[in-house]
Amino acid sequence: MAYLMYSRCLLRSLLVCLSLLLAWPSNGQPTAPAPAAPNLQQLQQQFVDLRFGMFIHFNIPTYLNQDWADPEASPALFNPRKLDAAQWAAAAKSANMTYGCLTTKHHSGFCIWDTKSTDYSVMHSPYKKDVVKQFVDAFRAQGLKVMLYYSILDTHHKLRPNQITPAHIALVKTQLTELLTHYGKIEALIIDGWDAPWSRISYDAVPFEDIYALVKSLQPNCLVMDLNGSKYPAEGLYYTDIKTYEMGAGQRLAPGTKRLPALACLPLNSAWFWKTDFPTVPVRDPQKLVAETLGPLNENSCNFILNVAPNRDGQLDANARQALRDIGARWQNAGPTTPLAPLAPPITASNLAKNQPANSSWSDDMNIMDFANDDDYHSSWRANATVQEPWYEIDFRQARSFNTIVVAEEKANISGYLLDYWDGVAWQPLATGTDGSRIKLHRFERVWGSKVRIRITRYDHQPSIAEFQMFDERR
Repeated sequence: MAYLMYSRCLLRSLLVCLSLLLAWPSNGQPTAPAPAAPNLQQLQQQFVDLRFGMFIHFNIPTYLNQDWADPEASPALFNPRKLDAAQWAAAAKSANMTYGCLTTKHHSGFCIWDTKSTDYSVMHSPYKKDVVKQFVDAFRAQGLKVMLYYSILDTHHKLRPNQITPAHIALVKTQLTELLTHYGKIEALIIDGWDAPWSRISYDAVPFEDIYALVKSLQPNCLVMDLNGSKYPAEGLYYTDIKTYEMGAGQRLAPGTKRLPALACLPLNSAWFWKTDFPTVPVRDPQKLVAETLGPLNENSCNFILNVAPNRDGQLDANARQALRDIGARWQNAGPTTPLAPLAPPITASNLAKNQPANSSWSDDMNIMDFANDDDYHSSWRANATVQEPWYEIDFRQARSFNTIVVAEEKANISGYLLDYWDGVAWQPLATGTDGSRIKLHRFERVWGSKVRIRITRYDHQPSIAEFQMFDERR
């Protein structure tokens, strides 16, 4: 039966792929991507100003006492006989929350909306009702905004490392299109399962730039949030409109001088999905949540989303509802937070420099050139202390196009540098940099070159580059 369901899903997805190909213009070139919302920074500020919301992990793991469900678990398990989304919304309102976010599909691939993309859904369970529809209606009725969570990792449909096919990518696009066209305005899409050590699905295997463009074409004002805070430097926006931190996994926002719009998440209970001991085990202390988490995060331009997991009947337990009332008695939304500093749009394209041949001036011991383009921010190329004018170079061996360079330092100490590229005949200048910050972003008109280098002219101490990155962004 599971094989039959999967075969049906792949057939539907292949048909979607065909329809996408037929939609290309007759000259064989893909249609231009939808531009990011021109008011992205305004949307980021509005999100931060929301301050506090409710995460709702509710899906087939609810019925298995585990956060990661068996991908072959029967849809017959999902039967919330007393589901009450209005109760969820009222509980969020009692805590003075401003929005809710529901897990439409978690890592095991079960969809809790009326999807046409797969049989592995709520419509093939005993419940047979669209949970997403009930959620958005109930929260909007309370004046609360709605956001949706969606997992790229999908173990039921075999969308996992080393097995991804065009049909899988079409499945993702079909499901996101359903979610962003059938339920009205969605303030933000929180995506999970991309580029994480536990999922190992890269932004190339499921192309982030394609998915980002699709979301913005369907709802230009929908923020895209990828739960990738553990990997990328806190000073840069990579593959997300909002910087994210999963506090339960040890990710913490470090207060700094450069404020990025951020989101931090934490469960009220000991886990994300409901467990049989939740009604009797104490939840997190509401007073500490307000004083030690919510308040400090807001002061650093970070929105806090607290997970409250419905039980198998589809309702919130009494102890969770009481904790939310206690939070509401201690906390009120004070309005707009500190204005964000001007921000460049996020990086969404593939990193062309990753694992390409690299050269450099004399390195320091083992910290040689390939450490600066290995897609690991914990390793670095470091110039030898005796070199007066250090340089670092990516060599593609043949010309290719690019229009963005990012230099991510191990620690900020480079304050003067030159970027140039080899056009086949001579080195051509790209930029003269005086940016002393750790993340140095340069966008320019598209050029073609086989080599790109940085020549470091001013620095405080031994120059060290964690990642030298190149992108050919859609514009």
